[in-house]
Amino acid sequence: MSFDNAYESITESNDEQHWAFGTGFDDPLSDVDRAVPPDADRADLAAYCLMLGDDALILSQRLTEWCSRAPELEEDVALANIALDLLGQARMLLTRAGEVEGAGRDEDALAYLRDEPEFRNVRLVELDCGPGPGGDFATTIARLLLFSTWRLALFDRLTGSRDPVLAAIAAKGVKELAYHRDHAAQWTLRLAGGTDHSRARMVAGLATVWPLAAELFTPHEIELRLAAAGIAVDPATLTAEVDAVLDQVFTAAGLTRPDVPALSSVAGRSGRHGVHTEAMGYLLAELQHLARSLPGATW
Repeated sequence: MSFDNAYESITESNDEQHWAFGTGFDDPLSDVDRAVPPDADRADLAAYCLMLGDDALILSQRLTEWCSRAPELEEDVALANIALDLLGQARMLLTRAGEVEGAGRDEDALAYLRDEPEFRNVRLVELDCGPGPGGDFATTIARLLLFSTWRLALFDRLTGSRDPVLAAIAAKGVKELAYHRDHAAQWTLRLAGGTDHSRARMVAGLATVWPLAAELFTPHEIELRLAAAGIAVDPATLTAEVDAVLDQVFTAAGLTRPDVPALSSVAGRSGRHGVHTEAMGYLLAELQHLARSLPGATW
Protein backbone atom coordinates (compact mmCIF):
# COMPACT_ATOMS: atom_id res chain seq x y z
CA MET A 1 0.00 0.00 0.00
CA SER A 2 1.13 3.57 -0.61
CA PHE A 3 -0.51 4.94 2.51
CA ASP A 4 1.47 6.42 5.39
CA ASN A 5 -0.48 4.35 7.88
CA ALA A 6 -3.07 1.59 7.80
CA TYR A 7 -5.95 3.87 8.77
CA GLU A 8 -5.62 6.00 5.66
CA SER A 9 -6.71 3.00 3.62
CA ILE A 10 -10.03 2.69 5.44
CA THR A 11 -12.08 4.77 3.02
CA GLU A 12 -14.87 4.09 0.57
CA SER A 13 -12.52 4.76 -2.36
CA ASN A 14 -10.17 2.05 -1.12
CA ASP A 15 -12.71 -0.59 -0.21
CA GLU A 16 -10.40 -3.45 -1.10
CA GLN A 17 -8.18 -2.45 1.82
CA HIS A 18 -10.91 -2.93 4.44
CA TRP A 19 -9.17 -6.08 5.58
CA ALA A 20 -10.36 -5.80 9.18
CA PHE A 21 -13.92 -4.77 8.53
CA GLY A 22 -15.50 -7.75 6.79
CA THR A 23 -15.41 -6.33 3.25
CA GLY A 24 -13.46 -7.18 0.15
CA PHE A 25 -14.66 -10.79 0.11
CA ASP A 26 -16.66 -12.60 -2.54
CA ASP A 27 -20.39 -12.79 -1.93
CA PRO A 28 -21.25 -16.51 -1.91
CA LEU A 29 -24.78 -15.68 -3.11
CA SER A 30 -23.85 -13.25 -5.88
CA ASP A 31 -24.61 -15.67 -8.73
CA VAL A 32 -27.34 -17.67 -7.01
CA ASP A 33 -30.91 -17.78 -8.29
CA ARG A 34 -32.96 -16.24 -5.47
CA ALA A 35 -36.32 -17.41 -6.80
CA VAL A 36 -38.33 -19.47 -4.32
CA PRO A 37 -39.04 -23.01 -5.58
CA PRO A 38 -42.55 -22.77 -7.07
CA ASP A 39 -44.03 -25.53 -4.93
CA ALA A 40 -42.48 -24.29 -1.67
CA ASP A 41 -44.61 -22.80 1.07
CA ARG A 42 -43.16 -19.31 1.52
CA ALA A 43 -44.20 -19.01 5.17
CA ASP A 44 -42.57 -22.36 5.99
CA LEU A 45 -39.36 -21.49 4.13
CA ALA A 46 -39.11 -18.09 5.83
CA ALA A 47 -39.64 -19.71 9.23
CA TYR A 48 -37.01 -22.36 8.51
CA CYS A 49 -34.45 -19.73 7.53
CA LEU A 50 -35.24 -17.94 10.79
CA MET A 51 -34.63 -21.14 12.75
CA LEU A 52 -31.19 -21.67 11.26
CA GLY A 53 -30.35 -17.96 11.26
CA ASP A 54 -31.36 -17.51 14.88
CA ASP A 55 -29.23 -20.49 15.93
CA ALA A 56 -26.20 -18.82 14.39
CA LEU A 57 -27.00 -15.30 15.58
CA ILE A 58 -27.50 -16.21 19.21
CA LEU A 59 -24.46 -18.47 19.46
CA SER A 60 -22.37 -15.79 17.77
CA GLN A 61 -23.49 -13.35 20.46
CA ARG A 62 -22.54 -15.81 23.19
CA LEU A 63 -19.09 -16.47 21.73
CA THR A 64 -18.27 -12.76 21.44
CA GLU A 65 -18.59 -12.55 25.23
CA TRP A 66 -15.23 -14.29 25.39
CA CYS A 67 -13.38 -11.58 23.46
CA SER A 68 -10.36 -10.51 25.55
CA ARG A 69 -11.37 -13.00 28.27
CA ALA A 70 -10.45 -16.40 26.82
CA PRO A 71 -7.70 -18.50 28.49
CA GLU A 72 -5.06 -17.42 25.96
CA LEU A 73 -4.62 -14.83 23.23
CA GLU A 74 -4.87 -17.36 20.41
CA GLU A 75 -8.22 -18.51 21.76
CA ASP A 76 -9.51 -14.93 21.80
CA VAL A 77 -8.84 -14.84 18.07
CA ALA A 78 -10.23 -18.32 17.42
CA LEU A 79 -13.53 -17.76 19.21
CA ALA A 80 -13.92 -14.35 17.60
CA ASN A 81 -13.42 -15.89 14.16
CA ILE A 82 -15.93 -18.65 14.88
CA ALA A 83 -18.40 -16.01 16.04
CA LEU A 84 -17.85 -14.05 12.82
CA ASP A 85 -18.42 -17.19 10.74
CA LEU A 86 -21.74 -17.76 12.51
CA LEU A 87 -22.68 -14.11 12.19
CA GLY A 88 -22.08 -14.35 8.45
CA GLN A 89 -24.36 -17.38 8.27
CA ALA A 90 -26.98 -15.54 10.32
CA ARG A 91 -26.92 -12.50 8.03
CA MET A 92 -27.48 -14.57 4.90
CA LEU A 93 -30.21 -16.68 6.48
CA LEU A 94 -32.07 -13.74 8.01
CA THR A 95 -31.86 -11.88 4.71
CA ARG A 96 -33.33 -14.92 2.96
CA ALA A 97 -36.08 -15.15 5.58
CA GLY A 98 -37.00 -11.51 5.04
CA GLU A 99 -37.11 -11.67 1.26
CA VAL A 100 -39.14 -14.90 1.25
CA GLU A 101 -41.52 -13.54 3.89
CA GLY A 102 -42.13 -10.43 1.77
CA ALA A 103 -43.04 -8.14 4.66
CA GLY A 104 -40.19 -5.68 4.10
CA ARG A 105 -38.05 -6.81 7.02
CA ASP A 106 -34.30 -6.96 6.43
CA GLU A 107 -31.62 -8.73 8.45
CA ASP A 108 -31.33 -5.85 10.94
CA ALA A 109 -35.06 -5.71 11.58
CA LEU A 110 -35.17 -9.45 12.17
CA ALA A 111 -32.14 -9.40 14.47
CA TYR A 112 -32.94 -6.29 16.49
CA LEU A 113 -36.66 -5.68 16.40
CA ARG A 114 -38.20 -9.05 17.20
CA ASP A 115 -39.27 -9.93 20.73
CA GLU A 116 -38.17 -13.09 22.53
CA PRO A 117 -41.15 -15.32 21.52
CA GLU A 118 -40.44 -14.55 17.85
CA PHE A 119 -36.98 -16.12 17.96
CA ARG A 120 -36.79 -19.73 16.77
CA ASN A 121 -33.33 -20.86 17.93
CA VAL A 122 -32.70 -24.04 19.86
CA ARG A 123 -32.20 -23.42 23.56
CA LEU A 124 -28.65 -24.82 23.56
CA VAL A 125 -27.24 -21.67 21.94
CA GLU A 126 -28.72 -19.27 24.48
CA LEU A 127 -27.24 -21.04 27.51
CA ASP A 128 -25.20 -18.55 29.54
CA CYS A 129 -21.79 -20.14 29.98
CA GLY A 130 -19.70 -17.09 29.15
CA PRO A 131 -16.86 -15.56 31.14
CA GLY A 132 -19.13 -13.79 33.64
CA PRO A 133 -20.46 -15.12 36.96
CA GLY A 134 -21.29 -18.80 36.64
CA GLY A 135 -19.61 -19.04 33.24
CA ASP A 136 -17.09 -21.64 32.26
CA PHE A 137 -14.75 -22.12 29.28
CA ALA A 138 -15.08 -25.91 29.31
CA THR A 139 -18.86 -25.59 29.09
CA THR A 140 -18.44 -23.24 26.13
CA ILE A 141 -16.26 -25.85 24.41
CA ALA A 142 -18.74 -28.63 25.20
CA ARG A 143 -21.53 -26.61 23.63
CA LEU A 144 -19.44 -25.76 20.57
CA LEU A 145 -18.56 -29.43 20.10
CA LEU A 146 -22.19 -30.51 20.27
CA PHE A 147 -23.56 -27.66 18.17
CA SER A 148 -20.91 -27.69 15.43
CA THR A 149 -21.05 -31.48 15.04
CA TRP A 150 -24.83 -31.30 14.63
CA ARG A 151 -24.83 -28.24 12.37
CA LEU A 152 -22.09 -29.63 10.12
CA ALA A 153 -24.13 -32.80 9.55
CA LEU A 154 -27.20 -30.64 8.86
CA PHE A 155 -25.47 -28.26 6.45
CA ASP A 156 -23.77 -31.11 4.61
CA ARG A 157 -27.23 -32.42 3.71
CA LEU A 158 -28.61 -28.97 3.02
CA THR A 159 -26.12 -28.55 0.17
CA GLY A 160 -28.63 -30.62 -1.79
CA SER A 161 -31.61 -28.42 -0.91
CA ARG A 162 -34.01 -27.54 -3.70
CA ASP A 163 -33.83 -23.93 -2.51
CA PRO A 164 -30.68 -22.66 -4.27
CA VAL A 165 -30.02 -20.02 -1.61
CA LEU A 166 -30.11 -22.52 1.26
CA ALA A 167 -27.87 -24.84 -0.75
CA ALA A 168 -25.32 -22.07 -1.36
CA ILE A 169 -25.31 -20.96 2.28
CA ALA A 170 -24.81 -24.56 3.37
CA ALA A 171 -21.98 -25.12 0.88
CA LYS A 172 -20.08 -22.18 2.37
CA GLY A 173 -21.01 -23.15 5.91
CA VAL A 174 -19.69 -26.72 5.81
CA LYS A 175 -16.16 -25.42 5.33
CA GLU A 176 -16.48 -23.14 8.35
CA LEU A 177 -18.24 -25.70 10.53
CA ALA A 178 -15.62 -28.35 9.85
CA TYR A 179 -13.10 -26.01 11.48
CA HIS A 180 -15.46 -25.20 14.36
CA ARG A 181 -15.95 -28.91 15.09
CA ASP A 182 -12.23 -29.65 14.90
CA HIS A 183 -11.40 -26.73 17.18
CA ALA A 184 -13.91 -27.85 19.79
CA ALA A 185 -12.75 -31.47 19.56
CA GLN A 186 -9.11 -30.50 20.09
CA TRP A 187 -9.97 -28.43 23.15
CA THR A 188 -12.07 -31.31 24.50
CA LEU A 189 -9.04 -33.60 24.21
CA ARG A 190 -6.77 -30.97 25.73
CA LEU A 191 -8.99 -30.33 28.75
CA ALA A 192 -9.91 -33.97 29.34
CA GLY A 193 -6.26 -35.03 29.07
CA GLY A 194 -4.83 -32.22 31.16
CA THR A 195 -4.91 -31.84 34.92
CA ASP A 196 -7.47 -33.42 37.22
CA HIS A 197 -9.04 -29.98 37.52
CA SER A 198 -9.32 -29.38 33.77
CA ARG A 199 -10.74 -32.86 33.25
CA ALA A 200 -13.35 -32.31 35.96
CA ARG A 201 -14.33 -29.03 34.30
CA MET A 202 -14.74 -30.76 30.93
CA VAL A 203 -16.89 -33.50 32.46
CA ALA A 204 -19.02 -30.88 34.21
CA GLY A 205 -19.31 -28.83 31.02
CA LEU A 206 -20.64 -31.78 29.07
CA ALA A 207 -23.14 -32.52 31.83
CA THR A 208 -24.35 -28.91 31.67
CA VAL A 209 -25.04 -28.85 27.93
CA TRP A 210 -26.21 -32.43 27.47
CA PRO A 211 -29.81 -31.88 28.67
CA LEU A 212 -30.23 -29.54 25.67
CA ALA A 213 -28.95 -32.06 23.10
CA ALA A 214 -32.23 -33.87 22.45
CA GLU A 215 -33.87 -30.70 21.14
CA LEU A 216 -31.39 -30.62 18.24
CA PHE A 217 -32.86 -33.82 16.86
CA THR A 218 -36.54 -33.16 17.58
CA PRO A 219 -38.22 -32.08 14.34
CA HIS A 220 -40.61 -29.16 14.16
CA GLU A 221 -43.60 -29.64 11.86
CA ILE A 222 -42.20 -27.01 9.49
CA GLU A 223 -38.96 -28.96 9.17
CA LEU A 224 -40.89 -32.11 8.36
CA ARG A 225 -42.99 -30.44 5.68
CA LEU A 226 -39.98 -28.82 4.02
CA ALA A 227 -37.92 -32.02 4.28
CA ALA A 228 -40.68 -33.88 2.44
CA ALA A 229 -40.43 -31.21 -0.28
CA GLY A 230 -36.65 -31.65 -0.59
CA ILE A 231 -35.89 -28.21 0.84
CA ALA A 232 -35.02 -28.83 4.50
CA VAL A 233 -33.59 -31.68 6.57
CA ASP A 234 -35.41 -33.74 9.18
CA PRO A 235 -33.04 -33.34 12.17
CA ALA A 236 -34.00 -36.76 13.50
CA THR A 237 -32.11 -38.30 10.57
CA LEU A 238 -28.85 -36.77 11.83
CA THR A 239 -28.72 -38.67 15.11
CA ALA A 240 -26.57 -41.62 14.02
CA GLU A 241 -24.02 -39.45 12.21
CA VAL A 242 -23.64 -37.00 15.10
CA ASP A 243 -23.42 -39.82 17.65
CA ALA A 244 -20.66 -41.51 15.65
CA VAL A 245 -18.54 -38.35 15.61
CA LEU A 246 -19.07 -37.59 19.28
CA ASP A 247 -18.26 -41.17 20.23
CA GLN A 248 -14.92 -40.86 18.43
CA VAL A 249 -14.08 -37.70 20.36
CA PHE A 250 -15.21 -39.14 23.68
CA THR A 251 -13.24 -42.34 23.14
CA ALA A 252 -10.08 -40.40 22.31
CA ALA A 253 -10.60 -38.19 25.36
CA GLY A 254 -11.48 -41.04 27.70
CA LEU A 255 -14.90 -39.54 28.35
CA THR A 256 -18.37 -41.04 28.54
CA ARG A 257 -21.72 -39.60 27.61
CA PRO A 258 -23.32 -37.73 30.51
CA ASP A 259 -26.12 -39.62 32.19
CA VAL A 260 -28.46 -36.67 32.68
CA PRO A 261 -32.13 -36.19 31.73
CA ALA A 262 -33.15 -33.97 28.82
CA LEU A 263 -34.45 -30.49 29.57
CA SER A 264 -38.21 -30.73 29.31
CA SER A 265 -40.27 -28.70 26.89
CA VAL A 266 -43.22 -26.54 27.93
CA ALA A 267 -46.43 -28.26 26.86
CA GLY A 268 -44.48 -29.78 23.98
CA ARG A 269 -43.02 -26.43 22.92
CA SER A 270 -39.37 -25.37 23.03
CA GLY A 271 -36.96 -23.05 21.25
CA ARG A 272 -38.23 -23.75 17.72
CA HIS A 273 -41.69 -22.65 18.94
CA GLY A 274 -40.40 -19.46 20.59
CA VAL A 275 -40.26 -20.86 24.13
CA HIS A 276 -36.86 -20.08 25.64
CA THR A 277 -34.87 -20.22 28.86
CA GLU A 278 -34.55 -17.34 31.30
CA ALA A 279 -31.14 -16.52 29.79
CA MET A 280 -32.63 -15.50 26.45
CA GLY A 281 -34.24 -12.29 27.66
CA TYR A 282 -30.98 -11.00 29.16
CA LEU A 283 -29.09 -11.89 25.98
CA LEU A 284 -31.54 -10.03 23.74
CA ALA A 285 -31.50 -7.00 26.04
CA GLU A 286 -27.78 -6.65 25.38
CA LEU A 287 -27.91 -7.64 21.70
CA GLN A 288 -30.75 -5.25 20.83
CA HIS A 289 -30.07 -2.35 23.18
CA LEU A 290 -28.36 0.04 20.77
CA ALA A 291 -30.71 -0.53 17.85
CA ARG A 292 -33.78 -0.04 20.04
CA SER A 293 -32.36 2.96 21.89
CA LEU A 294 -31.52 4.78 18.64
CA PRO A 295 -34.20 3.75 16.13
CA GLY A 296 -33.10 4.21 12.54
CA ALA A 297 -29.46 4.80 13.42
CA THR A 298 -26.81 3.52 11.03
CA TRP A 299 -23.23 2.53 11.73
